[in-house]
Amino acid sequence: MIGEGIQSTNQRRHSYVQDDVEVGFFTDPTVCIGCKACEVACKEWNEVPDDGFTWLGNSYDNTGHLGASTWRHVLFLEQDQPIGRQIVGSSGSGEDPFRWVFLSDVCKHCEQAGCLEACPTGSIVRTEVGSVFVQDDVCNGCGYCVVSCPFGVIDRRPEPLPNAGGAFKCTFCYDRQKSGLVPACAKVCPTESIVFGRLDDLRARASERVQQLKQGGYDDAQLYDPLDSSVRGIHAFFLILGEPQAYGLPPKPQVPTIHLKSAWTSAIATAIGALIAVSFAFAFLS
Repeated sequence: MIGEGIQSTNQRRHSYVQDDVEVGFFTDPTVCIGCKACEVACKEWNEVPDDGFTWLGNSYDNTGHLGASTWRHVLFLEQDQPIGRQIVGSSGSGEDPFRWVFLSDVCKHCEQAGCLEACPTGSIVRTEVGSVFVQDDVCNGCGYCVVSCPFGVIDRRPEPLPNAGGAFKCTFCYDRQKSGLVPACAKVCPTESIVFGRLDDLRARASERVQQLKQGGYDDAQLYDPLDSSVRGIHAFFLILGEPQAYGLPPKPQVPTIHLKSAWTSAIATAIGALIAVSFAFAFLS
């Protein structure tokens, strides 16, 4: 029976790619234990080089942020406030409140991706499952994608790392998906803090989880999935406690191309103004 269950699950996961069904990650920090298994699995499967063994002194966070050699980053957030209906202080007096939240961050695979729009070589593409994929053999290292990502995810690898100069980020384990497997990070997560599946199913599950937490006293629980911004939603969304800024997430991320219309309008207005000024100058001289 177990073997049959695994087989049917793999067949269903394989159909994500075959049937062009959009998939995603739902990350719930309220059940994350900060084990960093997702970071390790990501590096091992994708052969991502280490990004230095530097003690940052920022809680137990030793990777700091996402980058070309950090495709999964477990954030350790310590705050001077209680978590839910937690009884704080040794005497229960409410003194010295403390909240410790772990959140496994990753590329958001935006519905409207700034990196994809900015890429001049076509190395960044949208896959049939909705993820944003960088073809490193096509990338010329221009860096346009780096400045166009509203989340600061994608980056270029410096010397002396392998493939230095090229841009890298999470691939959504596209190779695993093509083989009917879930992404490595979700596979190894021991608490199912990272859940992989159909995007519509995950959003329904996430909404239900938020309501469950609010009923349990987590009044500031909410989903971070900016559907009302120019990125039009993300394929790796999060349940968060409190405001997104605490997690390094912009409240309303925007792709740079939304400013093109105003930029072109200003340029045209400037050109017309210059033309009028030149015409008046010639008219006055004559």
